[in-house]
Amino acid sequence: MKFPWTKDLAVLVARVAIGAVLIAHGAQKFFTFGIAGTIDSFAGMGIPVPQAAALFAAVVELVGGAALVLGAATPVVGLLVMLNMLGALVLVHLGNGVFVDQGGFELVAALGAGALVLAATGPGAWSVDHLVGRTLTARRAQATSAA
Repeated sequence: MKFPWTKDLAVLVARVAIGAVLIAHGAQKFFTFGIAGTIDSFAGMGIPVPQAAALFAAVVELVGGAALVLGAATPVVGLLVMLNMLGALVLVHLGNGVFVDQGGFELVAALGAGALVLAATGPGAWSVDHLVGRTLTARRAQATSAA
């Protein structure tokens, strides 16, 4: 017997888990290190245009993480998170091996891959995107039948 709600539950769990980790990292960039400290850190790692990269990373992680938790703008946010993690992978972590405690790529690879899957599959039924889509579909149907 097939349980259609299991996919939606799995996507919800993935969105919340990935989003929570991103929120923590984005908040750290804004409130613990500050944007100035994050810029300095990025510059020290040799990241090009560290001012733009730091602001992009902080916003994508904090705001994008919250959007993933809610399931809002999931395809766009998933791609932005994936691009952010790809940059971190290539520019910082790839040469350090796998393990995060050695500066490795495991966290950014897992977050990037998870975000890409969410971008491709969508947020599931328990999401803002789904609610907005249902509302728009109902309004279009009502407008069409009234015409």
